[in-house]
Amino acid sequence: YPFVARCVKRAFKYLQCERVRFFFYIPALVGQALPAVEVQEGDPGNKVSMDQLFKGKKGVLFAVPGAFTPGCSKTHLPGFVEQSKELRSKGIEEVACIAVNDAFVMAAWGKEHGTEGKVGSVLTPASFQVLGNQRSKRYAMVIENSVVKKLNVEPDGTGLTCSLASSILADLV
Repeated sequence: YPFVARCVKRAFKYLQCERVRFFFYIPALVGQALPAVEVQEGDPGNKVSMDQLFKGKKGVLFAVPGAFTPGCSKTHLPGFVEQSKELRSKGIEEVACIAVNDAFVMAAWGKEHGTEGKVGSVLTPASFQVLGNQRSKRYAMVIENSVVKKLNVEPDGTGLTCSLASSILADLV
């Protein structure tokens, strides 16, 4: 049991770190810069730092609890794909979706929903297997030059109200 106790203690310490909290708990607060968190796009070898993805750009980052889940596949991701032209017309240069799935699953999900040229990045955290089966809250944020300008977190973490593309469009000036 001492070995298990040490492992659990280390895992909880890791979960309290800012980089992990960014994806699983409270993303970032309005006015804060995105952390330099490494994410994967397309395959595990294609890594990008979150702060660099939005550097010098106005963008939207939205998170879903999981690829291929009903709300994410029927409403959340398709809304951003369908309203990509409207988002671009409001000055959005980068739209990225993130979920706690492996890079291959996210790439297949993006392909199935026709994200190419509409949702620029379908991302997964580079490291999320500390305790396994951890999910992200559902949220959307408007980002300018890697700084969070607007943050909409679903009150229950999974609902489909304030984090939808239509809500972000309404928030854009």
